[in-house]
Amino acid sequence: MKIARYLFAALVIAGVPCVASANETGLSKQYIACMDKAGGTTFGMIECINTETQRQDVQLNKAYKALMAELPPPRKAQLQEAQRAWIKYRDTNCAFYYDPDGGTLARVNANSCMLTATADRARELERLKQ
Repeated sequence: MKIARYLFAALVIAGVPCVASANETGLSKQYIACMDKAGGTTFGMIECINTETQRQDVQLNKAYKALMAELPPPRKAQLQEAQRAWIKYRDTNCAFYYDPDGGTLARVNANSCMLTATADRARELERLKQ
């Protein structure tokens, strides 16, 4: 388990997940630049991740509202129910990543989980609108 944590930390510090997934998940160029500038410090990475999560949440809400505007009432109710369930799942799942015995890397993992899940859901809702 510790080896996996160190490997993950090395990849995050190297910027591998950020660069590899930026185009696929819609993460901003500002996020990539911020992570590069953070230089692998926990505080810096968490600041970058939190800022990008806020950007992605704006995109998520925009995509959700646009999709809701196109749906007939029964489908709106379905989407609303699905979105509420997804939020509960995301929050619970990402909270699990925050292992109290995991040190500072656990905070990075939990915040990264929230970012990735939010960005993925925003892209999913955007694809549903098309």
